[in-house]
Amino acid sequence: MKKEIQVNGFIAGIDEAGRGPLAGPVVAAAVILPEEDLLGIGINDSKKLTKKRREELYYLLKGKSLTFGVGIVDNTEIDEINILQATLKAMRNAVETLTVKPDFLLVDGNYFKDFGIPHKKIVKGDSKSISVASASIIAKVVRDGWMIEVADRLYPEFGFAKHKGYGTKEHYRAIEKHGLCPLHRRSFLKKLL
Repeated sequence: MKKEIQVNGFIAGIDEAGRGPLAGPVVAAAVILPEEDLLGIGINDSKKLTKKRREELYYLLKGKSLTFGVGIVDNTEIDEINILQATLKAMRNAVETLTVKPDFLLVDGNYFKDFGIPHKKIVKGDSKSISVASASIIAKVVRDGWMIEVADRLYPEFGFAKHKGYGTKEHYRAIEKHGLCPLHRRSFLKKLL
């Protein structure tokens, strides 16, 4: 993990969680870290951390970040506008909820729709930028929490707490048995309709 590029002003890292699942929302996070050096606390790509460590870092980031924002786009809107447009909308919403206006954005991935703030796209940014990695942690913890606390409570027969809506064998078996629920992305499951 490297320190951020040097720019004047506030840098916000942006990442998302939940582009690939068959059910639930896509969640994006934007975070502006303090000037304090956080490199030594183990921030990394959320996929490379245990659930316990992600949650510990999430609460640490909530306390130490200058500001962070979250954008959520639900499965119905994903079906209406497609997953790419939904992800970009979630990212925009996350940035718009920041209480400090960023001067520069570091965005995970190779596609981003400019919305008036200078930015740099970084492929595998969650492994290269501490700000993007921090955003990946926040987005993943928020989305996983939603899938456990909301989706799994509403539709326990699908096992959302375990697989978070991803296309596991268990999830496909549950769909075969119970059909689709209102949280499923119909555009991802056209073959089953």
